[in-house]
Amino acid sequence: MDLRQLRYFIALTEYRSFVRAADAMGITQPAFSRAIQNLEHTFGCALVDRASKALPPTPEGQVVLQHARRLVQGAAQLNNDVLQMTKLDAGELRFGSGPALAVRLVPQALHHFIGAHPGIRTDLLVDNAERLGQALRREQIEFFVDDVRPFEADPNFHTEALSPRPGLFFCRPGHPLLAKDSLSTNDLFAYPLASALLAPGVRKRLANLSGRTDFTPHLQTEHLAVLRSVVLASDAIGTASEEAVAEDLAAGNLVRLHWRNLPPGLEVLSVYCGIISRSGQRLSPAARAMIDTLVSLDAAPSPADVAHRQSPPRHSPGAPRRPVRGS
Repeated sequence: MDLRQLRYFIALTEYRSFVRAADAMGITQPAFSRAIQNLEHTFGCALVDRASKALPPTPEGQVVLQHARRLVQGAAQLNNDVLQMTKLDAGELRFGSGPALAVRLVPQALHHFIGAHPGIRTDLLVDNAERLGQALRREQIEFFVDDVRPFEADPNFHTEALSPRPGLFFCRPGHPLLAKDSLSTNDLFAYPLASALLAPGVRKRLANLSGRTDFTPHLQTEHLAVLRSVVLASDAIGTASEEAVAEDLAAGNLVRLHWRNLPPGLEVLSVYCGIISRSGQRLSPAARAMIDTLVSLDAAPSPADVAHRQSPPRHSPGAPRRPVRGS
């Protein structure tokens, strides 16, 4: 038995065909079949049910499959760690990001990281917090960056804070709300709401504001380009992190909305960003280098922040001319 045979067996369980699995592994079908037969001979039992067209693993095959996946993954991680022991010029980095941070911070960090370590292969997973947490538990990624609040109380996770990303409400130019001198939260709930996926606690706060027992946006998506397109083409009100739509706001493609009676403590739109990894995990040198890059860039002022400080405040139509609270 060797790792090559285990990889072939994993491929067979995925493709459920000797021909397709052999093609995927880049060898002839007879050679592939002999490798599987040799593996079965090693264990002294059949690993797949050849009487079934779907070639499902036998009970013994299921056990071998579980161990094979761990062994193959462990061998890849071992090779990756050894390659990175002396210098960061080889190996692989797998990490994740929530959509809010995938707009600006993560691309900036990748630009710096790839320039400094061109030999590292990087795999980035962009998804919502729940699925990123699952990927981390399964060791499919080493860490991810997103809102830390769902993970802070879980002893299985370690969190490292980054700067919060404030959120805001926005609409298209020409939206009916922009003709009003002052906006209340009643106006907010008079139109469809488009947002990223909302946690139950966030939905409860919005429900309290709207006077309902529960609140679900008309559109929930982690795809910011889709959310933006819907808002631009309709009277829907959008919510997102400020940096996600900063360029559109500056160009006048989207308009920030202000609410006169939004509770000052309402933080439903803010993303409390941080780096989430597994507790007790030894991060690879590549992961540590990427985290250091993220932390360094997060601490530096963005061009939008500098421009905002250097230019006088601008008000959108219908906005009260005073500091906005709660967004």
